[in-house]
Amino acid sequence: MWTRRALVLALPVFAIVAACKGKREESPAAVGSKAEPTPFTLVLNWVPEPEFGGFYAAKASEAYAKEGLAVSIKPGGPGVPSLQMVAAGQAEAGITGADELLLAREQGADVVPVFAVYQHNPQAIMTKAERGAKSLAEVFAAGTVALEPGLPYAQFLKRKYGFEKVKVVPYDGGIARLSIEKDFAQQCYLTSEPLAAKRQGVATSVFPISDEGYDPYGAVVVVSRETWTKKRPLVEAFVRATRAGWQSYLKDPKAANEAMHALNKTMDLETFAGAAEAQHALVETHETEGDKLGTMTKARWEALRTTLTELGLVTKPTSFEGWPVD
Repeated sequence: MWTRRALVLALPVFAIVAACKGKREESPAAVGSKAEPTPFTLVLNWVPEPEFGGFYAAKASEAYAKEGLAVSIKPGGPGVPSLQMVAAGQAEAGITGADELLLAREQGADVVPVFAVYQHNPQAIMTKAERGAKSLAEVFAAGTVALEPGLPYAQFLKRKYGFEKVKVVPYDGGIARLSIEKDFAQQCYLTSEPLAAKRQGVATSVFPISDEGYDPYGAVVVVSRETWTKKRPLVEAFVRATRAGWQSYLKDPKAANEAMHALNKTMDLETFAGAAEAQHALVETHETEGDKLGTMTKARWEALRTTLTELGLVTKPTSFEGWPVD
């Protein structure tokens, strides 16, 4: 089973920018040019998995090519600073979480979100069903919980429920301890660990963090302020093609799953299919059906900023002026 990534915030943004010598030169090709497609790099923050399915579908269906873009998708992994690479001008776009974006802006990264894959965050806590827990309040009343305590969602839960009655241990990936310990709980993604547990015959109870009042957008596409300001037609072309790719992936993920599986052999095609199905409701909601896929609202960003401020993680004011939000 694969391990989900933590926030990549160890290095100050300015240090990463200084280490990256120079910015990518702007392509002379015009957006939409059939003669010479414009190069465009998207850096993922994890390995190819269904949460990125729409990007691979857009590439496979030539949606990017139809917009005059030659898109290169660079897989991420543990420690890959996708957001900081964008801020440093080493890629046109990258994937991050909404909370990570606001924390990076706190460090000086002037980046702008342009598309949000997950309208509801996939982070959750899961336990064995035989434990009988009916709520997170019960989960945090006893036993052991494996999570990354430094992450914003964990700090939110600590403030809400307190960790005094449980033993908090580092999350090390997989479901080995969960499968054998009745009173063990762990962080998970709705699209990954619960599926692995089911395949191993372990019945689980899963509690989404979004139901607790912490629901930042997930798999958010970000670009630098400079790119958004000076190359907006390029970015808008990418967003249009990406939306078309996600529309295609939600209807039939098979081709994109096969393309991602060729790059990520740690996940079999059956799991790819299961994850794609599990995430559908997180991607396409009543508010974001069809041509609204990936859209964001100012109210959601303001609510997240307020929560992070209350947690003491954000201290500087954040302006959402000029962001493509409703």
